[in-house]
Formats: sequence, C-alpha cells, structure tokens
Amino acid sequence: MRVLVTGGAGYIGSQTAKALAQAGHEPVVLDDLSTGRRAAVKWGPFIEGNLGDKDLLEKIFKDYGFEAVLHFAACLLVGESMTNPHKYFWNNVVGTLVLLDTMKAFEVKPIVFSSSAATYGNPEKAPIPEDHPKRPVNPYGESKLAMERAIHWYGVAYGLRGVALRYFNAAGADLEGDLGEEHDPESHLVPLVVQAALGQRPSVEIYGTDYPTPDGTAIRDFIHVVDLADAHVRALDYLVAGGGSTELNLGTGQGHSVREVVSSAGKLCNGRVPAKDGPRRAGDPAVLVADPGKAQQLLGWHPQYSDLDTIIQSAWKWHSSKGKSRRA
Repeated sequence: MRVLVTGGAGYIGSQTAKALAQAGHEPVVLDDLSTGRRAAVKWGPFIEGNLGDKDLLEKIFKDYGFEAVLHFAACLLVGESMTNPHKYFWNNVVGTLVLLDTMKAFEVKPIVFSSSAATYGNPEKAPIPEDHPKRPVNPYGESKLAMERAIHWYGVAYGLRGVALRYFNAAGADLEGDLGEEHDPESHLVPLVVQAALGQRPSVEIYGTDYPTPDGTAIRDFIHVVDLADAHVRALDYLVAGGGSTELNLGTGQGHSVREVVSSAGKLCNGRVPAKDGPRRAGDPAVLVADPGKAQQLLGWHPQYSDLDTIIQSAWKWHSSKGKSRRA
C-alpha cells in the first residue's frame, strides 16, 4: 500500500517508515522539518510541508492516492507544553483536524495514530490498562487525548477506523545503525545519559529525587523504537484486514527508575555517567508503566528488543558513531 506518514522525518516516524518499506509498503513522508531530519527519510518520497496546510494536504492526497495514514506529526515536549500550551493545541489538535477532514474528503479510512501514556495523567495503579481514567496533567497529554477523541468521533460519523497507540517511553536506536534519537534541544533520558557517558555533555540532570518510589526518582516503561515501529505495521495490517477502532498501550509492563537507567548506562558504556540531582519537572508523574496485554492479544505484538541493556547499547552504538562522524 501507499501510506502517508506524517512526521516521518522524526525519531519514531522514520523508523516506522523503514519498517513499512521492509513490509512491502510505500511510505510517503510529510514533515515540516521543525524537529525531524531530512537525512532520516530514506525509504520513499518526501514532501516538506505543514500538517495544517489544507491545500497541500489535498494536493498530495490527490497526487499519491493514499490507502492509509500513519500519523506521528506533533509537538512532544512535556515541559514546553506547560509554558506554551497554545503551540500544542494549535499544532497537534488543529493539524489533526485538517488531516482528518482531508482523509474524509478522499475516503481514506485507516489511520494509525501516535498517542501517548501522557493521556493517563497521574495513574491510580500500575501497570496501567487502556480503560484507566484519562486525566492528563500537562497540555501535551491533553492534546494527545483530544486527538484520540477526534479520531473516535470521525469514526462514528464518517467511518474512519483508527488505532491509537499509547507509547510509554520510546528509546534506543535502529539496530542496523541507520537511525537514532536526536532532538534539539534533547530532553529524553536515554540519549542524555549516553551523551553524558560519551563526554558530549557535562552531565545528566535527574529531575526529581523525592518521588514516592524505591529510590526517589521517577519510574518509566522503556520500549525500543524498533518494537514501536513493528507495532505500527501490525496495527496497519489489523485495520486493513477489517479490524475496528481501538486504543492500545505499547510498553513492556516493567518499569525502570531514572537512577537505574543512569547506573545501567555507566556499566554498559565504559564508566560512570556524571549526574546531578535537580527539582521535579512540572507535569511529570511518578510512575508510568504499561499493561501491554491488549496489544499482545490483538496484534500478536511482543517486544523483542526492549530490555534495558539492548536499549542502552543500541543508543550507545549510534551516538558513538555520530560523534565520530562529527569529528571526521
């Protein structure tokens, strides 16, 4: 199939475009390159443009005849969303509405949507099932929940069928070295830890040491980006086979604290990782761990590369090679 991949120059979108191509599909990437990288688009056509550009969307839907959409395009920094909610609702929610209206106009029904565990807010229990109450504690999570609800109601009214994939903490790098995690500014734990281990930054800051957890630092469920990409292809296959709209957690069911990640990286990356304690970030829950049983049952999806050692080692390998290429 020919599939539109919005945000396909980003970290997860580009990895999924690769997985789509390996599965025999043609990914067509739309990205405004505000955070994505042109060099990460390697497996199909690339269109530079903004999701909110209605005329552009209508043109590319007409030109390419898409059969499905994988929707990654969104702003994603929790801290930034707390200080600039306008950006998150305007870019994430309004852009999604333009996309859904275009899908409706061209009668494209299947959409796989990149959602987030941030939709749950402060969880009442862990692991978190999909029917857990959704009470986001930051505008980023609120915008993702609004996008989910829009897709649901467009399905009820217009027949769209969507799978919302609620990621927990995406991490790691492509196992073949093609792609890795690189944001500017970087805010994700694993690349920050690896960069500190490599001497590419002076230290990594641990945001919050007084959480109600065994070591006082936040606990997260880390899922390898290759496993995430596999889940997207499986979700697309599920929809094409006639599957109905649903929401699925993507995680391992096991959590690791920030200190545990820092310690593991030190053991795997040839030495101690310099770290310093800092205050909590606004909008960060203490514990986010998935119950992934529904995705396993519905999609036959089981993470293959999401143990902490593989995540850190793949990130170390990719960032090490990037550092060498920069020096060369």
